[in-house]
Amino acid sequence: MTRRTGPGTGVTRPGFVWAAPAAVFFALFAVLPLLLVVVLSFTSWDGIGEPRFNGLANWTALIHDPVMVQSVWTTLLLTGLGVAAQTPISILLGVWAAGKQRNRAVLSAIYFVPLLLSATAVSVVWRAVLDPNFGVPAQLTWLFGDGNLLGSRSGAIGVLTFVGVWQFTPLHALIYQGGARAIPQVLYQAAAVDGAGTVRQFFHITLPQLRNTIITSVILMVVGGLTTFDTVLILTQGGPGTDTTVTAYYMYQKAFKGFDFGTGSAIALVLVVVATLISLAVVRISGYDRMRGTAEGL
Repeated sequence: MTRRTGPGTGVTRPGFVWAAPAAVFFALFAVLPLLLVVVLSFTSWDGIGEPRFNGLANWTALIHDPVMVQSVWTTLLLTGLGVAAQTPISILLGVWAAGKQRNRAVLSAIYFVPLLLSATAVSVVWRAVLDPNFGVPAQLTWLFGDGNLLGSRSGAIGVLTFVGVWQFTPLHALIYQGGARAIPQVLYQAAAVDGAGTVRQFFHITLPQLRNTIITSVILMVVGGLTTFDTVLILTQGGPGTDTTVTAYYMYQKAFKGFDFGTGSAIALVLVVVATLISLAVVRISGYDRMRGTAEGL
């Protein structure tokens, strides 16, 4: 089933029936589970038996839970550090990989290897490398002190940020590589004729043309940062103390270790709300929605 986009244009577009399979799939595996989590957040349930409605008890407890408040700030800190570190590195690597340098393809393939590994495998490898007794820090005490980088808040935060950047920068570099290759070469040719050098072309042509790509990449970084779990579970387990307890890990502790699925569901909803608000803020601040509306009106 199709319908015309305008009178006399002769142009048609698929009707809603074409989107029905995807809509049904999304409703069953995204909307419905989210609604069930909303319901569970107002109940007390240990995973066995029937959930018991307890009103706002879970939400009230979270508001007054210092670990929950700290986990939110820790999550935002790790997300911010990840975005700040990955964005410039990813842009530079992506733009470079989009060029025609010698051995570019081979070097790009090698650099993208971390992208093929799971977060669990990466965390296990780095935990072995950073082991305070047998790892690299233990051999370089003149640089790392006692060698226990995960024994302090600053050291643990730094390690988690570094591991995240090491693993996921190739993904975003790949996104920027595609965006850079889509930039019309005539822009660079015209700039070269006007005497613009490589640096000036980068700031006045490449970056503006990558605006939408940057927005997409940042949103992916934000969502990924807010849902960080595997790395924390394997590298720090929320320690030292609760210094690296991120919200996703705290949800796991409450629901699957403490068998408090009501509170775990409430924490999951907090993550959903925070991720949605930050993503909307990024789009709003960037002006992408206004730019899109202007394009559709032409």
